[in-house]
Amino acid sequence: MKKTISDSIIEALLNAGITRVYGIVGDSLNAVLDSIRRSGKIEWISVRHEEVAAFAAGADAEMKGSIAVCAGSSGPGNMHLINGLYDCHRNRVPVLAIAAQIPSDEVGSDYFQETDPKFLFQECSHYCEVINSSKQMPRIVTMALQTAIAEDGVSVLVLPGDVAELEDDNKMPEQVLYPSNPVTIPSAEELETLASYLNNEKNGKRITLLCGKGCAGAHKSLMELSEKLQSPMVVALGGKEYLEYDNPYYAGLNGLIGYASGYEAMMNCDILLMLGTDFPYRQFYPKDAVVLQVDIEAKHLGRRTNLTYGVCGDVKQTVESLMPLLDEGRDSAHLKKSIEKYDGVREDLNELAVDENGRKPIHPQYLTKLVSDLASDDAVFTSDVGTPIVWAARYLQMNGQRRFLGSFNHGTMANALPQAIGAQVSSPERQVISLSGDGGLSMLMGDLITLRQHNLPVNVVVYNNSSLGFVELEMKAAGYLETGTGLDTVNFAALAESLGIKGIRVEDPADLESAVSEALNHEGPVVLDVIVNRHELSLPPKITFNQAHGFSLWMMKAVLNGKGNELIDLAKSNLFR
Repeated sequence: MKKTISDSIIEALLNAGITRVYGIVGDSLNAVLDSIRRSGKIEWISVRHEEVAAFAAGADAEMKGSIAVCAGSSGPGNMHLINGLYDCHRNRVPVLAIAAQIPSDEVGSDYFQETDPKFLFQECSHYCEVINSSKQMPRIVTMALQTAIAEDGVSVLVLPGDVAELEDDNKMPEQVLYPSNPVTIPSAEELETLASYLNNEKNGKRITLLCGKGCAGAHKSLMELSEKLQSPMVVALGGKEYLEYDNPYYAGLNGLIGYASGYEAMMNCDILLMLGTDFPYRQFYPKDAVVLQVDIEAKHLGRRTNLTYGVCGDVKQTVESLMPLLDEGRDSAHLKKSIEKYDGVREDLNELAVDENGRKPIHPQYLTKLVSDLASDDAVFTSDVGTPIVWAARYLQMNGQRRFLGSFNHGTMANALPQAIGAQVSSPERQVISLSGDGGLSMLMGDLITLRQHNLPVNVVVYNNSSLGFVELEMKAAGYLETGTGLDTVNFAALAESLGIKGIRVEDPADLESAVSEALNHEGPVVLDVIVNRHELSLPPKITFNQAHGFSLWMMKAVLNGKGNELIDLAKSNLFR
């Protein structure tokens, strides 16, 4: 049998160490699927929506620290990939997407399912090219793979169905990937300048660190830096899994999902040192402080707030090179005050995470803390955007072994279940827990069937509050009556049972601990459907005048529109604690 372009692509994937592809079949992918079948070495992970395939591939890549692959058929299949690929691209994980295309001789004729993939994918990929001929092989495949690895992002190969079947007698090199991890350190002069700002007491004594995802692998070095500078450490959400544990300098999170201690540690500093973070919320940066930044991406320097000085470098290597240049004998007052504030905030947060004498509905804080307490030491958590990410940020406890995945940059709904699928496929020996909102789960709910079909023991925890809760809160804060945020109550546990998946429904907080334990100890997939308080407020660390004014307007409108019962429910929530 002749070797085809599809065969060469699959050979390249195998040479790159890839053993699975996520996707949905379609006639434009027939040749690719047949090559996968004949190889006998690549598993086709069949999902129910191409968006899920892209999300799952991204989580797979994050878990194994290497490239993963997804595929979509022509037209709608390509378009369904886009949101998941956007998330992969913005999360900086290497993913190759195989985007099938209509027959090559029909391109430009407004043929059935015709789209322009190069145009569609241009904003969510570093590399997107069409394979038209075997003469492009194997170079075009190796370029796509290498670009995804080198740029930590998405590459797309557009493959017309007829081209995929063409004969290809080109030899595929055994090595198609060249992973490289060069050490980037600022020059000696740059390090001296950075140190001079940190050593100059004219700039002030109160130094705060803001640390993000770029601090992965730098835990020990950053603890030493905080000790030497006597600096509290505020963490952006992307850095939570790397820095929250064993950290006596931790002042909490900042931003819309943060809390007061992190906000005040930043706002009350004289010098803010940003390390490996592209924290986007400009309103949470200090206005009068000296701001310094270290980032591996030079294009990130100064794009979020005005910088006093910035350098390009790997965080761990830069910090270790900087340490000998820093003065000893720092004042510890700012650190002590920030930690005391955090301890108080932490105590207040823990007081909310309780079974309040059986009062219904259940506090989502209580649910999240129980999940965290009862999960395995190396559990992998994924979280939907919205209120689940707030509770996850505040109550999941990291320990250096656990992982925490989410749509931290793209901020899309419905990411938790698809990412959990990829994490579980990539790490079948680990406990994987999806923290799903009822709105998010509903959006891509068909892929609960994927859990059953591939026997993936994912724990799907549903925060069932019959609303798009975070959007509802945003409306209230802006002074609008919530509109379009209500969702019909769904019994997700019963739905799961109808799909052949274990379902557990909890309405009484007295039953919650045993239910969480039962779910986490179940050997197969399980849906834990928990009725949580719709009116539990996930407030940001600082309420602005406009937000306070917005809530006042909303309350007046609520009374005038007969929503008095909702105000009573709100008064029972954590707003007035």
